[in-house]
Amino acid sequence: MIKVVIGEDHQSLIDGLASFFENDTNIKIIGSALNGEDLFDLVVALRPRVVLMDIRMPKQDGFFTTKKIKQRFKSIHVIAFTMFDQPAAVNKMLDAGAIGYILKNSGLKIMTEAIETVAKGIPYFDPNVLVNLEKEKRKQKNQKQGRLSKREREILILIGQGLKSQEIADKLSITLNTVNTHRKNIIRKLNLEPNTDLKQYAIERRYDF
Repeated sequence: MIKVVIGEDHQSLIDGLASFFENDTNIKIIGSALNGEDLFDLVVALRPRVVLMDIRMPKQDGFFTTKKIKQRFKSIHVIAFTMFDQPAAVNKMLDAGAIGYILKNSGLKIMTEAIETVAKGIPYFDPNVLVNLEKEKRKQKNQKQGRLSKREREILILIGQGLKSQEIADKLSITLNTVNTHRKNIIRKLNLEPNTDLKQYAIERRYDF
């Protein structure tokens, strides 16, 4: 029997989950709390196998409460149970010690799978969360590939300040040809169209300071 404690600030949702698992022979809801402080105290008292953890709760949020639980109980596994599907929130919960992440609108089947999987110490992620994480990884990879060098950033800032290529060359004590080469590299690295107005781009992206 997998013993579960729920941290959730909506009583109606807690009641719904308790009702769903009432006759389940493998999963048992043994307690719930409406805020992070009470949830931690409940976990200390009941020692569940799994904690369903809302991220946004009164008094202590899910990030802080998860970290406290994992610092004290290595064998208790936390599943983030939330509406937030942003990669930043997922990574923050993972850093706090959660090994599961599911969305509240994903259905009870996914929740059941998550509890049964995480109870074994195996990570579980909502399929929709995995899609977003993969998109974020691709985005970060592209950003890394398109990262400007210190000199290129310096030139882009000067472009944003309204300096012409020859003025930039004079200011940096480099040749006009070097400036033009850097301009081409900036456009290439940022995946911009060849005829992009770099001054306008720099201003819009706050490279004009």
